[in-house]
Amino acid sequence: MMVSCVDTAMKSIEPIVTVFHSPEATRSSVERETVKKLGAIERSLSERPIPGVRVEAPPAASRTDLELVHSPAYVEAVLTGEPEDLAQSSGVGRWDEGLARSVLHTTGAVIEACERAMMTGRPCCALAAGLHHAKFASGDGFCTVNGLVIGARRALAMGKSRVLIIDLDAHCGGGTASLIADIPGVEQVDVSVNPFDSYPSSAKSRLDVLTGIENGAEYLEVLRWALALVSDPEEIDLVVYNAGVDVAGMAGGIRAVDAEVVRARDRQVFEWTKAHGIPTAWVLAGGYTVDCTMDELVDLHRIAMEEAVSTWS
Repeated sequence: MMVSCVDTAMKSIEPIVTVFHSPEATRSSVERETVKKLGAIERSLSERPIPGVRVEAPPAASRTDLELVHSPAYVEAVLTGEPEDLAQSSGVGRWDEGLARSVLHTTGAVIEACERAMMTGRPCCALAAGLHHAKFASGDGFCTVNGLVIGARRALAMGKSRVLIIDLDAHCGGGTASLIADIPGVEQVDVSVNPFDSYPSSAKSRLDVLTGIENGAEYLEVLRWALALVSDPEEIDLVVYNAGVDVAGMAGGIRAVDAEVVRARDRQVFEWTKAHGIPTAWVLAGGYTVDCTMDELVDLHRIAMEEAVSTWS
């Protein structure tokens, strides 16, 4: 069988965006979208490929990775299911071994996305959700493990000195703010539309909560100013972007934000990170089938992939 030069060349071309996902992440009895939507998005990329996007399976995270930001007692509970109340403190549902596997593989995806983005300068995505409310000693708000901070800690361990977490989920990233408070070199910009898990702004974490905006343009303007206030962006070694789509009227979002505003938001973030030469990794974050179908939710999450390809191509 002969292989054409064109076929060989196409296979050797590096993707613009690498999406990290392991099938083990979805093999759990948990019915919430934090787990369910991961497989649906991966299937959509197989059935409706986005040119420039490639899916890779990452290695699983380890217990040591989780203990970078969480207490050993809580990590033990997440991995073993005991004690039950602590293992289920995130509220995602009844603990099973599949949930432990899912947490290890989604966290592994975040770590791999951060490392690959820093090594290649190309944007990377982790099919991971349920992160930014998790605290040091417990889960919260459907978030079991704070992979955002784990990814940031991994960057610091690799010799990097500054990581910025951009959180644009509908809800506030109070778990992240509490975890990075004593970690030098990690900062957070948080623009939310719902006060759940809010916290006082500080030099480490700036929070804007927009509960009364009337149009998407106002949301985008606040984001523009939040990014403009970041000092010396060229000195940032990594951006970890919590790209929640629940801002679009779902589960605490607002009707003033729709799919086109989500697209403009993602484009704004990616254009800002690219303009300043900052390696960028992002996660799915919030997005629920409260008032949309799973197919519609998948399409909202695909927007960031499309905009990353467009920005970096």
